[in-house]
Amino acid sequence: MDEVLKRRIHKIRKMNDSIKRRVEIYSTLGTLDDRGTARALGSLQRAPAPGRKIQKIGFILFLAPEPFTTVAGVPMIIAGKYLDKVYNGSTIADIGHEAKNFARNVSDIKDKMR
Repeated sequence: MDEVLKRRIHKIRKMNDSIKRRVEIYSTLGTLDDRGTARALGSLQRAPAPGRKIQKIGFILFLAPEPFTTVAGVPMIIAGKYLDKVYNGSTIADIGHEAKNFARNVSDIKDKMR
């Protein structure tokens, strides 16, 4: 029993170290000076959310008083909801936050097991 517990603690420690390295990489990615890298990271930091935009346009068309726009607005709202599910608007900052939260949870578990 003691050996199994030691193996699990060792596994959690390795996972915690891996998460810390990953968080460091994500944090240093934002400090690179290369123009192409900065442009690519900028697009990751401002991830487009096409579903939200289409959904907003659909609601505007749906609420417009003309009869044609009401018919065109409903499919746009549905398409926007579908695109929201398919394309998430997560950015690299969101990934970093989730990695930090996960690292904090793993270290809490490790501290409780001691």
